[in-house]
Amino acid sequence: MINFEFYNPTKVIFGKGVEAEAGKEIKALGGHKVLVHYGGTFLQENGTLDRVHKGLEDAGLDYIDLGGVVPNPRLGLVKEGIQLCKDEGVDFLLPIGGGSAIDSAKGIGYGLVNDFSLEDLLLGKVTTDKIAPIGCISTIAATGSETSNSMVITIEDGMLKRSYNHDCARPKFAIMNPELTYTLPVYQTASGGSDIMMHTMERYFTNTKDVDLIDRMAEGLLVSVREAVKVAVKEPQNYEARATLMWAGSLSHNGLTGTGRVSDFASHKIEHELGGMFDVAHGAGLCAIWGSWARYVLKTNPTRFAQFAVNVFNVPENFYNMEVTALKGIEAWEDWCRKIGMPTNLKELGVEPTDAQIEEMARKCVATGGGHVGFFQTLYKDDVIKIYEMARK
Repeated sequence: MINFEFYNPTKVIFGKGVEAEAGKEIKALGGHKVLVHYGGTFLQENGTLDRVHKGLEDAGLDYIDLGGVVPNPRLGLVKEGIQLCKDEGVDFLLPIGGGSAIDSAKGIGYGLVNDFSLEDLLLGKVTTDKIAPIGCISTIAATGSETSNSMVITIEDGMLKRSYNHDCARPKFAIMNPELTYTLPVYQTASGGSDIMMHTMERYFTNTKDVDLIDRMAEGLLVSVREAVKVAVKEPQNYEARATLMWAGSLSHNGLTGTGRVSDFASHKIEHELGGMFDVAHGAGLCAIWGSWARYVLKTNPTRFAQFAVNVFNVPENFYNMEVTALKGIEAWEDWCRKIGMPTNLKELGVEPTDAQIEEMARKCVATGGGHVGFFQTLYKDDVIKIYEMARK
């Protein structure tokens, strides 16, 4: 286990009906005027937006709405939100939704209190530890952005999907009512559950030794999510399955399962280019990529893959050949993906990139890491091209 720092100050308010408490929490934190940020129309249709508005009014807070958030949130809306907040005197941000709404609000928060272009922040040209205060109401179990330090935004010029991570971006509070996820489409539920799995797996696949404690935590989380997704796609109003997924989404990406080890995140970097170029659902894109990444890097540490196979997917261990066990674990993951309606390759994802598009995605991918990505196995441009090509078949 290596040295680490773990910082997670987000107050979690979890359970039925808790979205009504947002106003009280913001008031206690000194907020006066709130930007309510969201996407789609379901919040109006199911009455959630009205309940949140009433909670803000009861707390004596002013507010203004900004809708329009889309999956793979766009920098253009972030900039619109920054200007709106400046014009209206907003001092607290309240996104309602999943990672897209929360990340968009984080972008607004950075832009509101810093004097630089958001492009420069996302492209790594500047850094900051300042952000406007944010609380959030989560309605999707997926990204874990409600308690994480990360933000992912798509820059429309070039359709670059880029991230910035800093602990200042952890929301002051995260309100999570599993009932608000009941009406999610099956595909979105499965995609979100896959994202939770992948956030844990990106940290689990490490070459750091003596990390048994967090391994066991991660394996327990993965097994619980594996089963909860299968229930939630068949029984959308199963509260316990939804609650498991919602809490697991935060635990998978708040940094806990990455403590004491070097994490990988190459699959995320590779998928981000798919999301930028083809605008695919993030969790589904990860499912389409991971099996190819896994087969490509397996020989780096087959024992780690075999451990995953045995402890997460109950694959019988072949004591004479760890690689056989490891491959069966990858196959078990892909079988799970198919059972919940997720793709296991690019064709199933509905994407058939040309050679030129693969070259472009690979080039952009490794550029985010100074010419390479990943820590389980360092991947250069040609490696990423081969993974895309494997996933295309």
